[in-house]
Amino acid sequence: MKNFLTLIVLLAVFCSQAQTKSIDSTAVYILDKMADIIGSLESVKFDINTANDKLDTDGNLSTYYATSNIAMTGPNKFTSTTNGDAGNFGYWYDGKYISYYSLTEHNYVTLEAPETILTMIDSMHTAFDFKFPAADFFYPSFTDDLIEDFDTISYEGQRSIDGEKCFYITATNADKHIQLWITSNTTMLPKRLIIVYKTEGNLQFETSFYNWELNPNIPEAIYNFTPPPHASLISILAKS
Repeated sequence: MKNFLTLIVLLAVFCSQAQTKSIDSTAVYILDKMADIIGSLESVKFDINTANDKLDTDGNLSTYYATSNIAMTGPNKFTSTTNGDAGNFGYWYDGKYISYYSLTEHNYVTLEAPETILTMIDSMHTAFDFKFPAADFFYPSFTDDLIEDFDTISYEGQRSIDGEKCFYITATNADKHIQLWITSNTTMLPKRLIIVYKTEGNLQFETSFYNWELNPNIPEAIYNFTPPPHASLISILAKS
């Protein structure tokens, strides 16, 4: 009887959670189409601008800006360089090793890495808290992850950014509110993303995408890291 009552309670909780979900099928279609197009690319180059709100120890708000240049050749070549208020750095991944170089501190580290871009990103983020720009959009599970994590996903119609018509999608849960603009042309690529952290005083993180190049011919040499003269080799410990 105890197990039966426990099952009833779990079913009631599941049904309650399901009823609170509001997932717009049009939004899901657009998100899936975007993910399919990105997933079909053999190579890609693009740039992003980011603006990241942070509070200092006295509770004062500062916004940190950065620009990143990103290139990938599937399934196992990736590089990005970032220049911003919080520092200048880059990643180079050739399918066997990932190198991180800080232009600000003039030091670097090279680590063995898994055999694909996405497994490398997961592994390096988990072990060393490496953060790779715009990585979420390249996961095949992007739409499913949004559906799992957010209570409401809505298509809000078309809106213009920099004179370009975009599909406008929002997603909300107890902690975050997301706004996502996706170009309404045949390529259907991300244009802008804003995340509002509702439980952190509505701090915002914003990413704008531009200069997309689809399936360009990218020389493999750009994925190989060569330490600059006099750069210091450092060692880092994995998170415990």
